[in-house]
Amino acid sequence: MINCKNCNSSVGGNFCYNCGQPAQIKRVDSHYVLHEIQHVLHFEKGILYTIKELLLRPEKNIKVFITDNRSRLVKPVVFVIITSLIYTIVVHFFHLENEYIAYSNSGKATLGLIFNWVQSHYGYANIIMGIFVAFWLSVFFRKYEYNFFELLILMCFAIGIEMLIFSLFVFLEGVTKVDLVKISGILGVSYCTFAIGQFFDKKKLKSYLKALIAYLLGTITFLVSIVLLSLFIDFL
Repeated sequence: MINCKNCNSSVGGNFCYNCGQPAQIKRVDSHYVLHEIQHVLHFEKGILYTIKELLLRPEKNIKVFITDNRSRLVKPVVFVIITSLIYTIVVHFFHLENEYIAYSNSGKATLGLIFNWVQSHYGYANIIMGIFVAFWLSVFFRKYEYNFFELLILMCFAIGIEMLIFSLFVFLEGVTKVDLVKISGILGVSYCTFAIGQFFDKKKLKSYLKALIAYLLGTITFLVSIVLLSLFIDFL
């Protein structure tokens, strides 16, 4: 009998009966580190599977995640952060930051700092933008029974795929030297519109039109909030 190093209870087997801590902690090695990376990124739950399902059947898979099974897809917040990180790496690798996110400081120090933060933290910035879009979705689709947080999950998945679309076109532009900014923007917005419209009512054109308007309004209000925040800080 030994005592658990976590809760100090007596341990008679391989695990502590009280807290579940292993009786013997395995040594930290390459297998441990790889497992921890996979666990943090949720690769063991299938990021490639998540991407495929969100591209082919976004409405079905997101609804299943919200209502029935949350183990088949990568967690939405983790997903948007991972895809945003991929986008950041690809953009920096090909030095295309100014083509995809261009901002002229024009003497507005605070506004410049905020936009620099957005460029350096796309994952968090995309979640914040998703909050604004989710708000407008709750306005335009208020007859549906989804709450604000469920709509935010929808946006995390949709924006995550959008970032992968941007990443693909950044890569293609970096390799071919052909300007693909407008094409990537159109396809990214089109996917979000498609995913949102499918989620609510894929048989009605009105669903896609409201999805597009909600997405654009969410993006605009996100940008306006950045400007207002910078003005408020400068005023203080």
